[in-house]
Parts: sequence; structure tokens; C-alpha cells
Amino acid sequence: MKNKSGRKLYDKEGYIYTLPLIAATTAFILIPVAGTIISSFYRDVTFLPQKFLGLENYTRLFSDPYFWYSLRFTLLFTIASISLELVLGMIFALILNEKLPGRFLFRVALLIPWAIPIAISARVWELLYNYEYGIFNFIAFNIGITEAVNWLGTPTGAFVSIVLSDVWKTTPFMSVIFLAGLTMINNELYEQAGIDGANIFQRFFKITLPLLKPVIIVALLFRTIDAVRILDIIYVLTGGGPGGSTTSVSLYAYNYYVTGDFGYGSAVSVAVFLIASALSVVYMKFITIGDQVK
Repeated sequence: MKNKSGRKLYDKEGYIYTLPLIAATTAFILIPVAGTIISSFYRDVTFLPQKFLGLENYTRLFSDPYFWYSLRFTLLFTIASISLELVLGMIFALILNEKLPGRFLFRVALLIPWAIPIAISARVWELLYNYEYGIFNFIAFNIGITEAVNWLGTPTGAFVSIVLSDVWKTTPFMSVIFLAGLTMINNELYEQAGIDGANIFQRFFKITLPLLKPVIIVALLFRTIDAVRILDIIYVLTGGGPGGSTTSVSLYAYNYYVTGDFGYGSAVSVAVFLIASALSVVYMKFITIGDQVK
């Protein structure tokens, strides 16, 4: 709608409809984020008077070796977990996109791990890894391994165990997104490629993969941000052990909140936020570059 001068008149009802969303975003996202950033500039410790420190918490953060250890673990976990989920999610999506009998039931079953709350699934995996009565040691005994394996008791074993647990939990998410993208690809492209003599691999790399690129980038964006923030599955499985080898950046920040050092914990949380934001920008650049190439 426009007035006599040609200027557009914005419908006030639009603002009214968006007010609940704006209010919720402000209350649950903007205010907590702003409060965390502000707290990171203070000495905000329980039972001590609050004191403005400027960048002192960040100076301490950059010189803190345990922060860098946690960051190293977080990045390694993210790379390992996302890589496996990308490959497995694509395989499952390609299989479930075929016209198989009972395909609907398989699609529903695929969502079960994703539907289970993380704390519950982590607890289940903890029981599977149990040193005394876990099913993995039961399998090990039956294939000839006479000594129980302490799956969560070594840095390498704990890392692999956490990655496998997370991959089981979140691969369905990747599969569902990829499957949605596959359903949007015109089957005539595959039929024409088949007529031209293209085999299954050529069709995948020349048709499926290029057309799924935007979907893949979006899926990786969401999963990467989620993996960088990983906390609950580690908290349940290892608590950051053994010897702090599986402490993620989010768990590192959480430990300071628990001990009452909210200022330094906030600084670590801001670091997590900046890392996730930087990765988001990188992924969005890939999407922009892809659009420009088209």
C-alpha cells in the first residue's frame, strides 16, 4: 500500500504479528548473549565484589594452556564427527531415496536415534562401554580377547567412543536433510544420463553432488555449530576425562560456572560464540561463491 506521494505504507499488523517473535528473541537470545559478553569483562566470582577487568579475562584465556587443549579436542572432535556423519548420512539418504519395499518404515526407524534425548542416548552408550558388563566387552570376550577393554579409560579410546556415540545420534539429521534435497532432483536428469551411458558413480559426481551442494553446506553449517558446542554427551560419558583429554570448550566454560567464576567462564563462552560465528561465515561464503558461479 502506498500514499499519495508514492511512499510505501508499512502494514502495522505485520509488526504486531512479529512482536512475540521479537520479544522471545530478545528475552532468550539477545539479553543472555549481551549479559555473557558484559560479564566477560568483569571479575564475577561468587562471594567477591564485582570488579571491571577490561580484557584481563581474555588475556588470561589466550595464555591458558588448558583452554587450548580443550579447543584442540573440540576441533578434532568436530572434524572426525562431521566427516563420518557426512559420508554415512549421504549413504543412508541415497539408499532410502530408492524405491525399496518398506521404505517408509526404514525412514521412520532412521529417526529414532535423533529423537532420543542426548543425555539418555549418552547414558545408553555409557552402559555399552562399561568395563565390567558392557556389551562391547562381551563381544570382545566372544571374539577371543581375554582381557576387558577400558573403552573410556584412555585418551584415544575415550575420543573414539565419544565420536562414535555422537555419529550414531546425529547421522539421521544429516540423512533427513540430504534425503529432502534428493527428492528435489528431477529424475529425468538421471534417465538422460543413463541413456548417455553414465554409470552410477558418474551420475553421483556429475548430477547428485553438484545439485546437493547448497543442501550439504547448510547441513554442515548446522552440525558444525552443534559439534563446536558439544557438552552433554561428553559430560555423561567421560566428564572430560581421562585427565581432561576429552574436555570440550563448552565443558571447560561450564566447569568455571560451576565453581562460581562467572567472569572467566563467560570469556570462554564468548570464545565459543566467536568460533561458531567464524565457521558460519566460512560456510555462508561457500554458499555465496556457489551462487556466483551459477
